[in-house]
Amino acid sequence: MSANSDKNNNAAMASNFIHNIIDNDLEKGVYKKVHTRFPPEPNGYLHIGHAKAINIDFGTAEKYNGLCNLRFDDTNPSKEDIEYVNSIQEDIKWLGYDWEDRLYYASDYFEKFYECAVHLIKKGKAFVCDLSAEEIREYRGTLTEPGKESPYRNRSIEENLELFEGMKNGKFEEGSRVLRAKIDMKSPNLNMRDPVIYRIQYSNHHRTGDKWCIYPMYDYAHPLEDAIEGITHSLCSLEFEDHRPLYDWFVRECEFENPPKQIEFARLNLTGTIMSKRKLRELVEEGKVESWDDPRMPTLSGLRRRGYTPEAIKSFLDSVGVSKSNSVVDMAMLEHAIRDDLKLKALRVMSVLRPIKVVITNYPEGEVEWLEADNNPENEEMGKRKIPFSRVVYIEKEDFMEEPPKKYKRLSPGVEVRLRHAYFIKCNEVIRDEKTGEIIELRCTYDPKTKSGTGFKERKPKGTIHWVSADYAVKAQVRLYDRLLLDEEENEVEDWKETLNPNSLEILETAFVEPQLKEAELGSRYQFLRHGYFSIDTKNTTSDLLVFNRIVSLKDSWKKKKKK
Repeated sequence: MSANSDKNNNAAMASNFIHNIIDNDLEKGVYKKVHTRFPPEPNGYLHIGHAKAINIDFGTAEKYNGLCNLRFDDTNPSKEDIEYVNSIQEDIKWLGYDWEDRLYYASDYFEKFYECAVHLIKKGKAFVCDLSAEEIREYRGTLTEPGKESPYRNRSIEENLELFEGMKNGKFEEGSRVLRAKIDMKSPNLNMRDPVIYRIQYSNHHRTGDKWCIYPMYDYAHPLEDAIEGITHSLCSLEFEDHRPLYDWFVRECEFENPPKQIEFARLNLTGTIMSKRKLRELVEEGKVESWDDPRMPTLSGLRRRGYTPEAIKSFLDSVGVSKSNSVVDMAMLEHAIRDDLKLKALRVMSVLRPIKVVITNYPEGEVEWLEADNNPENEEMGKRKIPFSRVVYIEKEDFMEEPPKKYKRLSPGVEVRLRHAYFIKCNEVIRDEKTGEIIELRCTYDPKTKSGTGFKERKPKGTIHWVSADYAVKAQVRLYDRLLLDEEENEVEDWKETLNPNSLEILETAFVEPQLKEAELGSRYQFLRHGYFSIDTKNTTSDLLVFNRIVSLKDSWKKKKKK
C-alpha cells in the first residue's frame, strides 16, 4: 500500500455500503482478513472511471490493513499490448498506490484454468459445442423466451475430453468449436444459459507466446483468478451484477474453498466526455485526438499531462462517494476539485495570450525596472518575485476597445487604467495596419507617481489589467482545451461522434509569459491571472518551444457556452 495510507483514509471511504458488508463479514467470521484486487484488461489506457475502481480496491484494503493485488486480465491476446501494461502500472503509482510484490497476470493461471475446465467436463458440467457464434446467439433465446439446448450438449464425457484436448493442441480451425458450461438454457438470467468458457484463437500472447491456442472467456477466468489468489471481496462495477450467479457457479463447481464474494458498485459517468474504452480507442485510431494521453481525454495519462494532480482526483472521487445506483456526475465537480487543490499551490503569473503591443512613449528607452509581486496572495509562504517593466509591453487584445460600452473598465482612448503591479497608463494614440486596418499598436503615457505599492490615492483608475514586458517576456504556445462532447452524455444521441466538440482544442501560437517560466520544470503548474490554471506540457515542450496546457478555467463557463 501507499506510505500515505492513513492520510488517504477519509470519511467517505469509511461509510460506504461496501465497507458495511465487509464489517459484517469480519464480525461473523466469514473472512479473517480483507484481500481485494484491481484487475484491468491490458487493452487500452486507464481513464478516470478506472480511478474510482482503483480508489475503492486499494483504499478498501488500506482501510482494513489488508492486501490488494494488481492483476492483468490478459485473456484476449488479439487486443492486448505491453504498452498498456506499462501505462496502467504508471497510472496506479501516480495515484499514490503500490501493489508491492502482488503483481499477477491471468496468464499465470492458464494451466490451472485448463485443469478446472477438464474437471468441469468430468463432472458433466461442460461440453464442446460445434455451433457457430451466430447459432449460439440464436439458440440463446431472449429475456422473454427460453433458449434451446445445443445439439452437442449431450456428448459423452470421453468425447468432450478428447475434443477439448484437440482444441488445446490446435487440431481445429479458429471459431469451429468452443467449450461451454452446462447450466440451464431456461434460466431467466441469460448469463446462465450455457455460456462459452473457451474459444480457439490463434494469436500470439504478449507473455505466453504461441504456447496456447485456446483462451478462457472473462466470465470464466475472472472468478477463478480471484479464488486462486485468495481474494475475499471481489469489487466490481454494477454491470457485472447479473454475472454474479455465474461467478458463484464457477467457483462452486470448481470446488474452491473459502470462495470470494462479489460486490458491485456504480461506475463513474461524467458529463461532457467519453467513458468507454472502446470509443476512446476509436478516437485515437481515427486521429480525432493526438494520442491516449491527449489532454482532452479522460484517461489518467491525459489528465496527468493536462496538469491534474492525483490529490485533486482523489478529492473528486471522495466527493462522488460509493453508491449502488448509476448516475451521471457533472464535470464541474472534477474541475472544482483541481481549482481547489491548486489555489494555494500554484504560482500566480501574468501571461498575454492574444497580444497587442503598447508603447509607453514617456518611459525612458532602454530602461528596465524590476517590480515586486506576490507569488500567491492566498499563500504568503510562497513569497514574492521580481517582474521586469520596460517601455514596450504587451496587453490582451480584449483589454482595449476603441469605442467601449458605458461600463467598460479596461483601456480605451483617453482613459486611465493600472498595469497590475506597475503604473497608471493612458492611451493617446491607436496605430493601425495600413492594409488591413487592424490595430497593431497602442501609444500610451504613464504617470511615474502612480507606482504600485507607493500608496498613491489622488485618483482612481478605470480598472486594472495584466501585461508582460515585450523585451523580457518568453514566447509560448498555449493550448486551450475544452470538453470532448457538445452533449452532456455520449449515449444521448445515436451517433456519439456527431456530438464531438469541434472547438475542444484552440492553439495560440504567439502568447507571452513572464520570463522566469522559461526555466520551469516540465509539468509545473501556474495560475495565469484571469485566464485559469495552466501546466507546462510534458510531451511537446522543447528547448525552443514552451508549450502550456490549460488545465481548467477560473470559472465554469461551459453552461453559459451551451446556452449561447
